[in-house]
Amino acid sequence: MIAHYAELLTAPQVNSVHEASLVVLEEVGVLVRNGTARERFARHGCRVDAVTDIVRFPRALVEEMLGLVPPTFTFNARDESLSRTIPNGNLVIATASSAPNLIDPDTGEERRSRSDDIARIGHLVSQLPGIDVFSISVLADDAPENQFSLSRFYPAVKNCAKPVRTSVVDQREAEQVIRLGALVAGSESAFRARPFITFGYCSIVSPLTMDFDSTEMLMFFADHGLPAYGTIAPIGGISAPLPLIGMLAQINAEWLATVVLAQASRPGTPMIYNFLPVVADMRTGAYAPGAVETGICAMVIAQIARRYRVPSGSYLGLTNSKLGDAQAGFEKALSPALACAAGIDFVVMGGLLDALMAFDFGQLVIDDEIACMLKRSRQDLDLGSLDKSVAEIHAAGPGGMFVGHSETLALMRTGAFLPHIADRERREVWRTAGSHDAHASALIRAKQLLCRPNLAVIEPEVDARVRKGLGGLVPGNCEVPADWQALGSGLSRPRRARRRLLG
Repeated sequence: MIAHYAELLTAPQVNSVHEASLVVLEEVGVLVRNGTARERFARHGCRVDAVTDIVRFPRALVEEMLGLVPPTFTFNARDESLSRTIPNGNLVIATASSAPNLIDPDTGEERRSRSDDIARIGHLVSQLPGIDVFSISVLADDAPENQFSLSRFYPAVKNCAKPVRTSVVDQREAEQVIRLGALVAGSESAFRARPFITFGYCSIVSPLTMDFDSTEMLMFFADHGLPAYGTIAPIGGISAPLPLIGMLAQINAEWLATVVLAQASRPGTPMIYNFLPVVADMRTGAYAPGAVETGICAMVIAQIARRYRVPSGSYLGLTNSKLGDAQAGFEKALSPALACAAGIDFVVMGGLLDALMAFDFGQLVIDDEIACMLKRSRQDLDLGSLDKSVAEIHAAGPGGMFVGHSETLALMRTGAFLPHIADRERREVWRTAGSHDAHASALIRAKQLLCRPNLAVIEPEVDARVRKGLGGLVPGNCEVPADWQALGSGLSRPRRARRRLLG
């Protein structure tokens, strides 16, 4: 574990951001479009302008409500052993969510995503050790009428035993998904005892505006004690100040306003200080989630969250690249690495390209490898015994070799992270194996993993209960083309390299 997290701001500077946020909330206020939310704010001492619908927050109230936020947040899983709580010193990593499109794994062409894609992604996520939470990666263009969100949650929950999360449109959709959870768990009480579905919302539309629908959902989840968290997503230079310190003050004010409403709805509602801060490319106004400034902001938010004693999270490892290329590589690695060093608790990063517009199976496998390396830097590393190491150095002597010594032999498979995708062979071996670049190798591995039996799929009798209780569902099955089955035996690579790829 990192002994001391990286910090960009001094403690007085962090306090200055907090104070600036309180000034913004008290003097500028937040436009609140939801009447019920305005009533709750007024009931707790906020000043509500009946003409403009702007709510202003007394600083004492903000501080009081902030003190009610629990210090941890749990992502429950259908398989209880896969549940994850933050903070716990290590990273929890999720797929990025809600892309409308998908890069077809056979044609390489972009198309609209479907519910069967979600089933395959769920099966793949179940097998990727670096991904802890399945934040449903794509939309379902084939969703039947009135089942838009259900057509996403059903194939996800059916095929993945890890925590599943994403947002819904309204209360009707939320109730459908809760019904799904109850049918899978066996009863509503069993589902509520371990709610393996987490909901998302985006109650703040920067700058400083709470829309009607998302705010309604924030209150619904809090009122019913359902696990949910919001995301703050300003764009520096467009919907937030361009100077990073001003952007951070606005982010903080917006999150604190969300805290007040959540705690006013249900004291003790768990929350994550979660955000997606992007600085626009001011040459064109382009949305740039892969920019390094996203990681820089994440470092500061991690500091502020520790001051507040709440979990922190961020959308990181995103990219503007349309391909799994070098741009995707450096954009997906740099910001998460910065935030990881700064102590972020939760990272949403896996699988998406083109500024969250398209999912790619190969990219998800690459991102899993990045996730494993990030976790490696944050885990409790066993550095070993100095006495034994010095004894081993004595035994090897100047000019000696360590490969045959007991300490080295014992750690050959665990002493360092062994990647599946990063190629470390000689060029001749790489050529013999087909001269695959990282994305091609990752796509092959994705297809191979998808051909494995789905050990996480729900039992047939449970599925039958779900389908009877919720009529008209999409099939939700993980099906793969027959020609993918030949990949395991058709790879022309040396035994050594093949074993690495398939392991």
